[in-house]
Amino acid sequence: MRYTILASAFALTLATPAASESPPLPVLATVGMIADVAENVAGDCVAVETLIGPGVDPHDYSATPSDVRRLEAAELVFYVHPALEEQLARVLERFGARVPTVGVLEAALDAGALLDDPDAPGTVDPHIWMDVARWARIAPVIAEAVADQRPDCAEAMEPRLAAYTAQLDALHGWVAEAIATIPEGQRLLVTAHDAFEYYADAYGMEASEAIEGISSASEAAIADIREVADFVVDRGVGAVFVETTISPRTIEALVAEVRARGHDVVIGGELFSDAMGDPGTPGGTYIGMIAANTATITRALGGALPPLPEALAGLPELAGHTD
Repeated sequence: MRYTILASAFALTLATPAASESPPLPVLATVGMIADVAENVAGDCVAVETLIGPGVDPHDYSATPSDVRRLEAAELVFYVHPALEEQLARVLERFGARVPTVGVLEAALDAGALLDDPDAPGTVDPHIWMDVARWARIAPVIAEAVADQRPDCAEAMEPRLAAYTAQLDALHGWVAEAIATIPEGQRLLVTAHDAFEYYADAYGMEASEAIEGISSASEAAIADIREVADFVVDRGVGAVFVETTISPRTIEALVAEVRARGHDVVIGGELFSDAMGDPGTPGGTYIGMIAANTATITRALGGALPPLPEALAGLPELAGHTD
C-alpha cells in the first residue's frame, strides 16, 4: 500500500465544483460509514442523509414513520447487508422495487472476500468497514450508482474518487503499522460483540473474542461471559474494550468475573463498532472512526502509534491520534 498522494490531485478534489446543473441527488444511507464515503466521492452532486445515527445499533433498528417518509423522498438508497440492517431488510426490499437500492457489501465484494459468522458458518459477517482495504471497494460502487442517476457528475467524481481512495490506502497501511507495534502475544482483541473479525484478519491481531455474536440483537448469557473470561485469563489479556453502540454492562461483568479469578484486566477504552461518532468529533468520519479505534487498541495493548502518512496529514478528525 502506498502512503502518498500528489498535493495537486488533492487540491483539485477540493476545488472541483458541482459538475451538474441538476439539483443534488437525494441519497439515503442506512449507516454513517456509507454516507461519509458517498459525500467524499460525490461531493456537491449528492445530498446525503443517514438513517441510523451515531451510537445507534443497526442490528435491531426498526424503521419509524419518519424513516419511511425519508425513504420515499430518496432517489438512491445505500445499505450494507441484511445481516447488519436486520430489522430493515423487508422495508429496504420493498423500496428497492421503486427506488434504486444498493447493498454495498454484495455489490463491491465477491464471496471469497467475505468472512463468515464464526457462530453460523455460511452466514455473512457484514462488518467489512473494519478492514479499510475491503471497505474502499465500495467507493467506486457508490460513484457508479450516483453517475447512473446524474451522468453529468461522472467526470467530476473521478478526481474525488482517486483522492479519497488514496487516503483510504494510506489509512490501511497506517493501521497495519500501528498494530504491528503491539508486542507478540498481546495482539488479543476482546470486545462486547463480534464486530472486529475483519479488523483482526486484515491487521494481524492474533485473536478476536467477543461476548455477543455477530448480531447484537440477542443478549449475552452468563455462560458467554464465563467463556470469554476463560480466554482472558488463559491468554493473559490486559485490556478489553467497550463499544459505542453496546451497553458497557457485559464488559463490566466480564471484568468483574476475570478479577474474581485473580487476573488483573482493565477496560482499555471505547471503540466505534456499528456506528461512527457525532459529526464534528474525531470519530465522526469513517477515517476518523478507524483511526480512533486503532489509537485506542494500540495504546491499550502496549503498542505505539506511527506518524500519520502524508495523505492523511492535516485531516482535523485525526487530531490526537498520533503520539
